[in-house]
Amino acid sequence: MLILHYTGMMSAAAALDRLCDPAAKVSAHYLIDEDGTVWRLVEEAQRAWHAGVSSWRGRSDINAASIGIELVNPGHEFGYRPFPEAQMAALETLARAILARHPIPPRHVLGHSDVAPLRKEDPGELFDWPRLARAGIGLWPDFSHGPPHRRDVAAAQAALCTIGYACPRSGRLDDETHAVITAFQRHYRPARCDGALDDETAARIGALAAALASA
Repeated sequence: MLILHYTGMMSAAAALDRLCDPAAKVSAHYLIDEDGTVWRLVEEAQRAWHAGVSSWRGRSDINAASIGIELVNPGHEFGYRPFPEAQMAALETLARAILARHPIPPRHVLGHSDVAPLRKEDPGELFDWPRLARAGIGLWPDFSHGPPHRRDVAAAQAALCTIGYACPRSGRLDDETHAVITAFQRHYRPARCDGALDDETAARIGALAAALASA
């Protein structure tokens, strides 16, 4: 897997210090500054401690099966802002090189919030996932030609599980399901990230699940 994060800190220097501090017990393979500077912090063949408690497609030890890239951004706590062109261009170059070295399928290019929806928001709704997909990095289906939507909680929960999210099958819009839907929206419907199963969100969940099921 390729997992994208934001640093959620006030500066690149602060993030770099933390990622290199053994006492912090957190690390990532790469850090990309807003000006496009790239630091390699951990060899790709080695485990980095970036995902924490997380899950995708039934796998919980995400750190053992992923490469983590941190993008310098203050995050929702300190003044979340768009990711600059230089940073996105550097990410595209780095991600394409990583994908050339590792057989990572598009559905496994994810945000931290995808694999840890109960805890994380990053890289957030301002991150340009469609741009990456156009560059051959990750997945962004044509949502205009999806199947008829079903605004049904049980159906949405099943579809979210098909996509890869750790979603309950309660048939109710409980707190955990609300968090998973919000994570889905941050990635695939960023104009609205409120956890509500509205018509468009339900349609996009169904369209993505159907595309993956038929792939």
